[in-house]
Amino acid sequence: MRTVALLTVLGLGVLGAGDWRTYSGDAQRTGWAKAEKTLSKQNVGNLKVEWTAQLDNEPIEMWNLTAPVVIPYNYTPQGVRDIAIVAGSSDTIYGVDIDNGKILWKKKFSHEGTPVNKGTGGWLCPNAIVATPYIDAETKTVYVISSDGKLHSLAPTNGEDRATPIQFVPPFSKNWSLNMVDGVLYTTVSQGCNGARNGVYAMDLKDAAHPVTSYRTYGGVWGRAGAAAGFDGRIYAEIGDGPFDPEAGKLSDAFIALEPKTLKLADWYAPKNRVFIDKKDLDMGNMSPVVFRFKGRELIAGSGKEGIIYLLDSKSLGGDDHRSPLYRSPGFTNEEANFQARGFWGALSVWEDGDGTTWLYGPAYGPQHPGSPAFPTAYGEAPDGSIMAFKVVDKNGKPELSPAWRSVNMMAPDPAVIANGVVYALATGDATRQVASGGGILSSKERLAETKPAVLHAFDAQTGKELFSSGSTLKSFAHFSGLAVAEGRVFATTFDGKLHCFGLGDRGQ
Repeated sequence: MRTVALLTVLGLGVLGAGDWRTYSGDAQRTGWAKAEKTLSKQNVGNLKVEWTAQLDNEPIEMWNLTAPVVIPYNYTPQGVRDIAIVAGSSDTIYGVDIDNGKILWKKKFSHEGTPVNKGTGGWLCPNAIVATPYIDAETKTVYVISSDGKLHSLAPTNGEDRATPIQFVPPFSKNWSLNMVDGVLYTTVSQGCNGARNGVYAMDLKDAAHPVTSYRTYGGVWGRAGAAAGFDGRIYAEIGDGPFDPEAGKLSDAFIALEPKTLKLADWYAPKNRVFIDKKDLDMGNMSPVVFRFKGRELIAGSGKEGIIYLLDSKSLGGDDHRSPLYRSPGFTNEEANFQARGFWGALSVWEDGDGTTWLYGPAYGPQHPGSPAFPTAYGEAPDGSIMAFKVVDKNGKPELSPAWRSVNMMAPDPAVIANGVVYALATGDATRQVASGGGILSSKERLAETKPAVLHAFDAQTGKELFSSGSTLKSFAHFSGLAVAEGRVFATTFDGKLHCFGLGDRGQ
């Protein structure tokens, strides 16, 4: 008891079960909030906006706020505070009290000699904070990468620096959601922004020198959740288009497995039709893989713009030839092979129900492929997109996906989050068209004109029945963001600089 009291006095508090410390909630990127018990199928229909916090970050191109992360039970001079952390594209980060939406603190990063971010890189290379921060629950430290590539270590209660910022990735590179395993912090880099090499980067925080290692990928790694971690600490990522020469160490349109900390290549898998994938710009770098256990195996699931889902065995991703997966699905979306507005985007999600059935959820852009297997339950036409739900089944000793349900129509859905038998998903309203009819690249202004307000949905995780919709409540769209679920609440950010908290509104009753 004295130890707990001492931790409290020091402001460390006690570790809560209801945190959401990273994109998709855990190192494996499942999107499953295992600790959430307040919200349920029975009461989620009563969700309402408990509060909305207006954050003053200035948007850059299509970018404004990252997905939120949440850390409860922080002891402060003002009492115990449960805090949401959100970073903004213009080098800002905020701590927000989740009980009332009050902004507890704000921090603005300076570049200290690095050229000032003027937002001149366009929507592909915005020179901005894109990566969702990471919260280390053991040390109660918030990690975030500013646009100049430096890693900042902050106190969640007041935003004060806990260490001197350290260069992690190249300045103004485009890096993605942070992950941590055994004291090693990971991120991924894509699009070659500001000349930065694409790849996976690691910083060992246990080593006083904080050494940085990297594995170069010739295609970008830009799945929303960054890299996923296996249960043994091995790191998994999906790579986008680029040169392909395995003997020369050049992989693209592929899955990779990297050794922890050293990032040495341990294994890889590339689809046999990767030449077609590359030619049509249907790369898989737009997705983060998810890691889960099934029937004594550790599986890695991933997808990409082509609309095909792969199941791989962690012991041998692609067999002896690196080209043979455990399972390759039919194309469930993207009949027209459209690189910009079809396929699966962001990350897959995984949940196991009370009967031991494993479910996989995919955020699909555009309509279902007419040649794909039918979903036993589908809630109308879905021309703009949907959440597609599959059961993972065993067939002759190997895993396969069995279509289960397809949701109502959703415009450019973000990755699903699952909690207590409920699937939460945001129809972002994002404008996915990138190329004008004449072949030129659309500007951010042109894309912004095509957006629509986001809508939060809640579905029965087993049947797909809609249990809640926010309707016209939200007034702006979301671009490459994500949800958080913690402490009986659902959190979402939108492009107008707002952090929204949905809950039951009955705190303390």
